[in-house]
Amino acid sequence: GIKTTGLRFFTVYGPWGRPDMALFLFVKALIEDKPIDVFNHGNMLRDFTYIDDIIEGVVKVIENPAKAPKNKSKVNPTCAPYEIYNIGNNNPVKLMDFIKSIEKKLGKNLTINFKELQPGDVPETYANVNKLESAFNFRPLTSIDEGVSKFIDWYFNYYNLEK
Repeated sequence: GIKTTGLRFFTVYGPWGRPDMALFLFVKALIEDKPIDVFNHGNMLRDFTYIDDIIEGVVKVIENPAKAPKNKSKVNPTCAPYEIYNIGNNNPVKLMDFIKSIEKKLGKNLTINFKELQPGDVPETYANVNKLESAFNFRPLTSIDEGVSKFIDWYFNYYNLEK
């Protein structure tokens, strides 16, 4: 009878993220005039989701815990009160467009080493958020340009860098 909700986040980026993630690495490389490695020759699609959208989705879900179904089903034979939601931008973006957004914000171009697809990586991720939208009338909407711009402003402020 414990109310349980699972959340799946898709390619989260933004301030206070992990410094080993692409956005941190790409911005740092561009500032330092160093090259970056881009796998699958840049032919990647990611459902980049800005952290503020993730937080808003989590808050909406927390405020509305799962309810037990009235009838048993093949999917839920115990009538356990659970739900699973994807929180993602629901709009896969080409990795090269993500990189162009960084370059545009900083006004310079990255040097790119194109490489083969890494073992275990997937060329495309995509979040179906229909269930989230239906249950909470919520869908992440932060565009790549807006999210990247906010991140870069934070990055320069956090690391006390001059633009």
